[in-house]
Amino acid sequence: MDPILEQIYRIGVIPVIAIDDARKAVPLARALVAGGLPAAEVTFRTAAAQEAMEAITAEVPEMLVGAGTVLTHDQVDRALAAGAKFIVSPGFNPDTVRYVQSKGALMLPGTATPGEMEQAMAMGLEVVKFFPAEQNGGVAKLKAVAGPYKTLKWMPTGGVNAKNLMDYLSFDQIIACGGTWMVKKELIEAENWAEITRLTREAVDIMLSLTLAHVGINCADAQESEDTARAICGLFGFPYRAGSSSNHAGSAVECTKTPGPGTHGHIAIAANNLDRAIYHLELRGVEFDRTTLKTDARGRAKAVYVAGEFGGFAIHLVQK
Repeated sequence: MDPILEQIYRIGVIPVIAIDDARKAVPLARALVAGGLPAAEVTFRTAAAQEAMEAITAEVPEMLVGAGTVLTHDQVDRALAAGAKFIVSPGFNPDTVRYVQSKGALMLPGTATPGEMEQAMAMGLEVVKFFPAEQNGGVAKLKAVAGPYKTLKWMPTGGVNAKNLMDYLSFDQIIACGGTWMVKKELIEAENWAEITRLTREAVDIMLSLTLAHVGINCADAQESEDTARAICGLFGFPYRAGSSSNHAGSAVECTKTPGPGTHGHIAIAANNLDRAIYHLELRGVEFDRTTLKTDARGRAKAVYVAGEFGGFAIHLVQK
């Protein structure tokens, strides 16, 4: 996958910004970074767009900046000159797509119909915008048309919010979602950076949906593993489940047949998307033991340990 698309995928939510005063662009970008979303699609719906992009790329270099509502060749040129790393249009215009491609830049054109999606694929695009998402049938429509388009991925924008975010991101052909709910016009005008950071952090927390998966107990051997698991099952009525390397008391407790990481065992935390969880937790300062990383056939993370111990337990992140 294109490196910028990979970054968009790991970030997961791309704030879509319409800003009237370029002087507010940098504090806005810093509020988004503080909340955990170091990305923004700055739309050409306002005259301040180019200046805002220039300011963000110069003063907040960790931000991934894209240009949105791009309709003309001139806007493409201005966006790229301002440091935009990707170009987004509201609709599908083959001429605009070809022009962006001629510049060697990443293009995410808006699509709403299978016909537009097929044209985009014919032009070599692997990701398109789905806009306006909710008004065009939402994730249900994407699932309905996904069958013939297994190699295509979407970035839905329009009507996505904190309540329906996971309806979209739970579908694995959705690379990320564009959203405006954390960067509403009134918040920007009031310079309410703290509220923007809070809403951004809330969006990240919803996206990750970290939950306790199970507790693992280190046992000395297979017999102790079975005895311990059966004892816990007897206490709480959990079903006993035997495994090759461990035995389980329901889904709550895993009893290993040989000691694993952690003095006493491990605590498994499940994430909706482990790639995103690793990315965002690292932004928050969490360190991972990359030697423990396990991936699936597509190269996506499915398990990894946090570096160190916590109360004698290792912490194991797993894919839900």
